[in-house]
Amino acid sequence: MEQKLLTVAIATNNQGKLEELRALFEDVPVELVRVVDVTGQPFWVVEDGDTFEANAALKARAGCAATGLVCMADDSGLEVEGLAGRPGVRSARFAGPSASDAANNDALLDALSGVGATGRRARFRCVLSLAIPGRETLHSATGLCQGSIVAEPRGRGGFGYDPLFESDDCAGRTMAQLTDQEKNRVSHRARAARALRPQLLRELEETLRLADLAMGNGTK
Repeated sequence: MEQKLLTVAIATNNQGKLEELRALFEDVPVELVRVVDVTGQPFWVVEDGDTFEANAALKARAGCAATGLVCMADDSGLEVEGLAGRPGVRSARFAGPSASDAANNDALLDALSGVGATGRRARFRCVLSLAIPGRETLHSATGLCQGSIVAEPRGRGGFGYDPLFESDDCAGRTMAQLTDQEKNRVSHRARAARALRPQLLRELEETLRLADLAMGNGTK
């Protein structure tokens, strides 16, 4: 088994997001754990930002402060042309606070009732932010997945709006009908993860450098 050289806290309570991120970074020697798994305390952040970037930053900084670890935060959602970009940052709350995935999907279909194909064009957007202990600067990356909203849910995989979103890269199938491997090739989160990977690798290199210094194996 490959040794994990860096523990990274993930600022989410969504197990589906955690598992996707673990798969996307499985070839990098980092251990991804939820903030709650480190602190043993509930982790909640008021996501009152107007953009995905703002909310990802809020969560990354809060998770970093709570754990003292490098912290990665995801903020993502669905933007629909015919709804002027909604549900956007309110994707998880489109049907109301603490809404279930099924309720949000029903609310989206109701909002798009009578809307034609052009208005059903949509994109998933993901912003991943990386906060480093002792540093103010955040590293962020964005990933987009273009597609359309179908007329009714299809598929049993994924989570969120996956049963309603047909990616342009997998025409004829919704994200919920894809295998995990297929989804992790085309998804918005996969694209953001690929863009953030160089920074995560640099942080891993810095961790190893500092460890060598502490053991007297390096030079200042």
